[in-house]
Amino acid sequence: MFRLGLRTRIELEPDLAVVGEAGSGPEAVELVERLAPDVVVVDLNLPGMGGVEVIRRLGVSAPRVAPLVLTMVDDESVFGAVRAGARGYLLKDAEPERIVAAIRAVAAGEVVFSGAVAARLIALADQPPGPRAPVFPELPEREHEILSLVANGLGNVAIGQRLGLRPKTVRNYVSNVLTKIQAADRADAVLRARSAGLGDTAQH
Repeated sequence: MFRLGLRTRIELEPDLAVVGEAGSGPEAVELVERLAPDVVVVDLNLPGMGGVEVIRRLGVSAPRVAPLVLTMVDDESVFGAVRAGARGYLLKDAEPERIVAAIRAVAAGEVVFSGAVAARLIALADQPPGPRAPVFPELPEREHEILSLVANGLGNVAIGQRLGLRPKTVRNYVSNVLTKIQAADRADAVLRARSAGLGDTAQH
């Protein structure tokens, strides 16, 4: 009902148009990559893939699209959304005019947050920095190294030559890595690794 009401409200604006709707996280990623809208409105509670992960993936595959979070959640998840690349964060109880204005603002390159969210971000900025969380802590050092090389686009043979391992051994390592980071396939692993900051983009 909320999505239908939002679509109806947006379509009242002569300069705005809804080009697609998705009922799940994976569907949202596929639609945005295919349709390339100016703005994607994201709920954090999506089936199949959370909104933060949707934003993170689109930051790699569709970086020109501006993500605007519109959700019921007003907790620490806002930080994950902002780190993933959200350009705005509003709660669903915001006035329709406020939501429409936020869509226009993020499309124009601005950043928009509700008052409560802005207060949380300011409080976070005032805190002293803590130790940086490790990337993929579930991976031992060797598997982490292999994931970095996979993120650089190296195949199993090239990785084996780099590390002095047999291709079959590398294949087993890669299989373990995909399982541990819950990647659907090698391409998904590359996307996840690059989103986390692994890989040398200078090689591409």
